[in-house]
Amino acid sequence: MSQKRKRGDRRRSIYIIPNLFTTGSLFFGFYSVMCSVQGRYSLAAALILFAAVMDALDGTVARMTNTTSRFGVEYDSLCDLLSFGAAPAVLVYLWALTPQKLRLPLPSPDDRSLGFGLIVAFIFLACGALRLARFNVSAGSRDPGFFQGLPIPGGAGIVAAAVLWHYRFPGPPLLPAGSQVLIMTIVLAFLMVSNLDFVSLKNKIFTKNNHPFETLAIIVIFLAFLIIKAKTVLLPLGFVYLASGPVVTVVRRLRRGGAKPSDAPDAEGDSDGEDDSDKGDGD
Repeated sequence: MSQKRKRGDRRRSIYIIPNLFTTGSLFFGFYSVMCSVQGRYSLAAALILFAAVMDALDGTVARMTNTTSRFGVEYDSLCDLLSFGAAPAVLVYLWALTPQKLRLPLPSPDDRSLGFGLIVAFIFLACGALRLARFNVSAGSRDPGFFQGLPIPGGAGIVAAAVLWHYRFPGPPLLPAGSQVLIMTIVLAFLMVSNLDFVSLKNKIFTKNNHPFETLAIIVIFLAFLIIKAKTVLLPLGFVYLASGPVVTVVRRLRRGGAKPSDAPDAEGDSDGEDDSDKGDGD
């Protein structure tokens, strides 16, 4: 009985580990909101990136330790809504979409009170919530190697990258180009609820290898490099990832259309029977 109890305690302690990473993502997202309210936009953007690192690690650790659970999926989605939905929405609004900063060509100054930027920031948040809900209900019927729609950490990361790009040079920065930020926010919101395919970290390119721990170390080092060089590197890489969506979608549709019925995958791609009920992995 004591040995069973010890094994049960050890098992529960292992399950806690990936959820600690998820909680870390939640903390960074909450701290980012606080910094945005205080006008510390560069730090708020960096904290969203830290949250993205935690979010990427929780799913990886859960799979490596075989501690995936339905609880982890739900908890991860709730944390993602704050860290990658609310936090970037608050950041992008206070940074560039307030009536004083947006400066739309409206008929009269009184029309600025309409709060068009506030509506766009909310649309980003709402599309992020819809994206997370669709991800959860489609788990098990989709190819885990690809996302349907831009993953919400990707949308949040590009918002954060745009803020850091604006502050890439020392000295007092100019006011952000509100109209351009407005268009970018709308595009990101649309891409999150679109049917475009984006490559996932669970793609066979990353998972089918005999050195999982080495792969994890490489991913961590790469993420650390991105954070260090975030002000100059992250935004161009983010745009490359956005552009990859239509390309990957066309390639997959062409391959699927040219495949014979006997060669067709069971459920939206060859999932190889992988369990998709794990941590969110940047959904």
